[in-house]
Amino acid sequence: MAINNHSRRLTALAVAAAMLLGSLSVRMWFLQAVQAKDNESVVLAVRTRTIRLLPERGRIFDAGGRVVADNKRILTVTIDRGVLKDSIDRLEMFQRLSGPLEMPIEALFKRYEDKRFGPLEALPLKEDVSEETALFLAERIEDYPGIYVREEWKRNYPFGAIGSHVVGYIGAILQKTLAYYKSIGYDPNERVGGYGVEQSYEPTLRGTPGYVRYEVNAQGKLLRLIERVEPIVGNDLHLSIDMSLQQFAEQTLETELVLRRRVEAGNVRLPDGTLDPLFPDAVYYKAPAGSVVVMNHDTGQVIAMASYPRFDNRWFAGGVSSNKFAQVFPQTDDPDLSVLVNRAISGRYNLGSSFKPFVAYAALNTGQLPGGAEYVFDDRGTYKLESIPSDRCQEGVKCVFRNAICRATGSACRFGSVTVEEALAVSSDAFFYKIGEQILTERGYKPILEEQVRLFGFGSPTNIDLPNEFAGTIPSKALKKRMADIGAISQESGSAYYVGDQVLFAIGQGLLSATPMQVATAYGVLGNGGKLFTPHVVQEVLAPGTLDKSPGVADLTMANVVERFDTQEPVRTLDTTGDRLAPIVRGMSRVITGPGVNFGYYHKTTGELLFRGYPYDVLPIAGKTGTAQGFGNLPWNDSSAFGAYSLDPLQPYSAYAYLEKSGYGSQAAAPVVKCMFVALAGRYKLDSVVAADPLNIQSGIAAPPTYLRNPSCLAGGRSDSRD
Repeated sequence: MAINNHSRRLTALAVAAAMLLGSLSVRMWFLQAVQAKDNESVVLAVRTRTIRLLPERGRIFDAGGRVVADNKRILTVTIDRGVLKDSIDRLEMFQRLSGPLEMPIEALFKRYEDKRFGPLEALPLKEDVSEETALFLAERIEDYPGIYVREEWKRNYPFGAIGSHVVGYIGAILQKTLAYYKSIGYDPNERVGGYGVEQSYEPTLRGTPGYVRYEVNAQGKLLRLIERVEPIVGNDLHLSIDMSLQQFAEQTLETELVLRRRVEAGNVRLPDGTLDPLFPDAVYYKAPAGSVVVMNHDTGQVIAMASYPRFDNRWFAGGVSSNKFAQVFPQTDDPDLSVLVNRAISGRYNLGSSFKPFVAYAALNTGQLPGGAEYVFDDRGTYKLESIPSDRCQEGVKCVFRNAICRATGSACRFGSVTVEEALAVSSDAFFYKIGEQILTERGYKPILEEQVRLFGFGSPTNIDLPNEFAGTIPSKALKKRMADIGAISQESGSAYYVGDQVLFAIGQGLLSATPMQVATAYGVLGNGGKLFTPHVVQEVLAPGTLDKSPGVADLTMANVVERFDTQEPVRTLDTTGDRLAPIVRGMSRVITGPGVNFGYYHKTTGELLFRGYPYDVLPIAGKTGTAQGFGNLPWNDSSAFGAYSLDPLQPYSAYAYLEKSGYGSQAAAPVVKCMFVALAGRYKLDSVVAADPLNIQSGIAAPPTYLRNPSCLAGGRSDSRD
C-alpha cells in the first residue's frame, strides 16, 4: 500500500462512510423504535446479503524500487438483481439511476443482462464513480433498493508503455476463462492479470477478498450489519528489470528500426547478372518489429527486455470504446502488425550464423574435429556433400552449398585455411556445413547435434516467469513428420531427415527456430563458463504493504522478502574443460576486435568496423552476427540477429537482439546490442525515467514513438556480409 499517496481521497471516503453509517443508524432506530410492530409482520421475509470486498492488489517495483504498477481506490455502484426481478421495477430504477450515473438507460439494461454474472451476485453497473455520486446514493437508500456502493481498486501504471510487455496489464475475466476463475473463488467482475507478470503472478498479487454481510428485507432494504471481514492485501513484486535501461532498450530498438526503413535492401538479379524484371529496382527494408534482451548471466536475472511494436498498458484500464480498442489493437494474422506479442519470448525465428557458436561446441565436445581447436579446414567458398553419390547430385539433389557473397568479388567468399576460431570470426558457412554433415553421417545418423545444442536450452522453454513462451524447434525426423501431418510441408518432405536438413541446421537455418530469450540465455552459458540458468524478470516476492521512501519509490531495504529468485542453482553445467570453450570465446572476441583472415585479400570480421571506438577496455565483450534468410531468399526479407556477452566476470552481462526484415546481422541487430553494452559500460547518459503523459484515448496508436535523444551509439561501419 502506498502510504503517502492517497491521504486526500481517504479523508473524503471517510466522510462518505460516516454519512452512510449515520443514515443507516437513523434507519435502524426508526425500524426498531417506531415500526417495531410492523416489522413483526415481515420477519419471515428477512434475509442476508453479502457484499464482497476486493483486496488491494500487490504493487510491482523495478530493480531500484520505482513503482511500475500501483493502485487507486475507486467506488463502484452495484445492483442486487434478486431485488429487481420485475421489468417495470427495473425500468423505473434505471430511469432514476440514469442521471446520477450519467449512463443511458439502454446501457444500464445491457450491463444488467451481462451473462457473466449469476443472479445472486452483485453486478457492477458503473466503476469509478465520484464521491459525490456515492454520497448521493447513500443518502437516498430508500429510493434505491438493491443498489450498493462498494470500494474497489483500480490499477495504475505510472510509466505507461515503458516495460509494458514485461509488466503486463489487468483486465476483465474473459468468457473462456470464467469457469476456471469461478472454480477457484473469483468473483466474475474481478479484474485479473491478462499479460506479463500481472498474469504469471496473478495469485500472488491478488490477495484475499473480504466481505460485509448485511441483514436485508424482501425489498432489499438494509436492516443491520451482521459481519465484516477485511480483505488481505496481495504480495508485492520486486522485478530485476531496470527501468532506466529498459527505457533505453526500447528507445534504441525503435530508433534503429525506423532508420532501417530508410535503407534500400538491394535488387534481385538473374543468373546472368541482369535485374529481375519481376521486382522493382529498389526495395526498402520493412523493419516492422524486433526485440532485445539484456540479462545477468550469473543469476538469470533479466534487466531489460524490449519488444516492438510497443503498447501502453493503460489502454486496458477501461473507459475505451470497443471500436477504438479494435483500431488500436487490430485482430490480425499478419505477424508484422501484431502488437500484443512479446517477441523476446514468443518470436519464432531462424537464427542464422548467431547459432554457430553452439555448433562449434558440439563439434569440440564430441571430438568431431580431428585435433580439436587446431583442426584446419580449407574453405574455397563452397562445400560439396561427401555422403551423397555423384549420380544423385546429377539427378537434382542439392549437393553443393556456398558461403555468403563477398561484395569485393561478387561471388561466394573464400577464406582459405581456417580453424574453428577463424571460422567463427569470419563466419565461414562451409566450415559449419562440414561439421553438420559429418557429425550426422560419421556417427550412424544419430541426433548428436540435436542432443548437444539442447544442452544450451534450445528446443525447450526457458521457463521464464512470463506467459506465452515459445519452446522453439530443433530439426529432426520427428519434427518433419509433425509438420507434414499438419500440412506445413509435403508428406514427401516429411518422410525422412536428410543430410541437407542437417547442414542448414548447422548454420542456424532450415527448421531451427528459437526465441531471443533462449539465445540470450545460451550466450550467457558461454559467458559464465558453462552454467545454464532459468531466466527471471522477478527477483523477489515481498510481503504486503511495502512502504514508500519517497513518492513513487518503494523502500526495499525495509521490505519483508517472502521468496527470492536471485540465488538459484543452474539447470545444468556443461563440460568446458580442455579446448571445448576457449576457441569459441577467442573466435567471438575477434568478431568484435578483429583480426579477420587473409586469403587473396583481407577479410574483415563481421563486427570489427562497427565496434571501432567501443570502450573495450571498460567492458570487453565477445559476440556473433547472424542473418536469417527470409521468404524467397529475397534480400528485403532478411532478418538481423546479434548476440554478445561480457568477458569481465565482474560485469556478467549477455544480450541478444533480433530485428525482423531489417538486413544483415551486422547492419541492424549488432548496433542495438552495441548500444546496450555502451550503456552498461557507463559511456552513455541515459534519459531520466519520468511519469508518462495521460493516456490519449483519442489516439489511434498503441503507444507513442520513443527515440534516442542521441543515436551516436548506433553509428559505425557496418559490414556488407550477409553473415
